[in-house]
Amino acid sequence: MSWHGYLALWCFVLGAVALVGYGRSLAGVTRGQRAVRVMGRTERVTEPRHGSSGREGIAVVITFRDPTTGQEFTVTNDGECGDRISTAWMGREIGIRYPPGRPHAYRFTTDPDAGRSGLGWPNFAVFLIYVGLVVVASIDWGWPWALIGFGVPWTLLGATYLPGAIRDSRLRIEGLASGGPVPGRVIAVLKDVTVDEDGDTATSHTPVVTFTTHDGTAVTAYRTVGLSDPARSRGRDLTIHYRPDNPAVFTTDLAAEYRSRAGEIAFAVGALLAGVAAAVAGGILIAS
Repeated sequence: MSWHGYLALWCFVLGAVALVGYGRSLAGVTRGQRAVRVMGRTERVTEPRHGSSGREGIAVVITFRDPTTGQEFTVTNDGECGDRISTAWMGREIGIRYPPGRPHAYRFTTDPDAGRSGLGWPNFAVFLIYVGLVVVASIDWGWPWALIGFGVPWTLLGATYLPGAIRDSRLRIEGLASGGPVPGRVIAVLKDVTVDEDGDTATSHTPVVTFTTHDGTAVTAYRTVGLSDPARSRGRDLTIHYRPDNPAVFTTDLAAEYRSRAGEIAFAVGALLAGVAAAVAGGILIAS
């Protein structure tokens, strides 16, 4: 079979996947669309024990109400229950999703709207079709078409992403700086050991931070970045900057947070310029 035959088969199979996926999404029958999504309320928070594992997240007790039956459920995050809860306080709302009629199959989610459209797989299939077309065009017409095929969508993606990233970074820094600092403390350091396929072990340490907001909310959170020598950080006093409207967004070093956000924006700008350069170079080579 020739390259074109493989391309035709590639496009046919993935096109069928995309059409079925888009059809299911339009009909509203994808798993993401059928899932029941509610907000639960944190009723109890248990401080992690020093030296224990951090894989399952901070132990909490959550209550939520099934909108169909009106029945209230009280659940915990023991075991595999979806997204790990790494920041908790009494009264915090946590997203919960589950199949219709099966509230006991609940899963916690940090983004209740994620996957709601059910278009993830169809969109990925269309992306793979595009990749196949670019590869064959590069083989048939020359490698400059690969630059065009990469540069144009990369530029469009970067141009779409960059304004939102700049806005989100600005709002994050402004929010962290607006509330005023509060004292915090590392109350525990969690330890997890993993073994790879070669038998080598790796140990990770996760400090657990507590602080109280200006309105009296006691927050318990994992802090995986921003602390030097995390394995020996238990008992360390900290200065916490947090967003008054969402204490889950906090930092122990406002200046480092600013540098990190500036670095992310610089990287996004560089990626955008790389896409533009690739598209322009491809166009020049094709025209020459």
